[in-house]
Amino acid sequence: MNRLLSAYFAVGALHLLSLAIGSFPLELATKIILVPLLALWLHREHGPRPVVVALCLSAFGDLVLEFDALFILGMIAFAAAHACYIAYFLRGGSRPRPAVVAAYAVVWALLLAVLWPDLGELTIPVAVYSLLVTSTAVTSTAHGGRIALGGALFLLSDALIAVNIDDHDFWGRPELVMTTYIAAQYLLATGIQRTHDRLPAPQPLVMHQAA
Repeated sequence: MNRLLSAYFAVGALHLLSLAIGSFPLELATKIILVPLLALWLHREHGPRPVVVALCLSAFGDLVLEFDALFILGMIAFAAAHACYIAYFLRGGSRPRPAVVAAYAVVWALLLAVLWPDLGELTIPVAVYSLLVTSTAVTSTAHGGRIALGGALFLLSDALIAVNIDDHDFWGRPELVMTTYIAAQYLLATGIQRTHDRLPAPQPLVMHQAA
């Protein structure tokens, strides 16, 4: 495995450990460098620029979400990241099956219905953001099982975060949030890169001189 990907998993494991033992300095340090490792790997592999940007935006969101006062800014960063993922999937010819669209629409509606009464001033931001992350999951399904699983896990991770917004926490939730998030970003990045590597190289433009 590539060294950067190995480092990504090592830092991810340390981050999960920091959550388990309650070490905020270790949690912050590992979270700051986690997704940038994946972004750097994808950049060095000449991966699609929109996905590299999505990872960079996610890394920024990870940082600012460590501070409660910057919650909306973090949500905006992740919303922009999902917009990049969606744009890439759609540009790649994403045509999700109607049954998949319907299933995810039900999931989005149920999640919003559960959260809606207690969101207060976060109602509109959460509704818009949840629609974006659900759209990432939907559009990812047309690009192979690995990428589709990444999209689904991203939605699950954010749903687990939303549970805490609604003051319904449970034991192990932070660790589960980050486990699904770490797996989601890895599956999306590596799955997209594998697909990208199989695309035919663009043909050089040949100029023909008139006889």
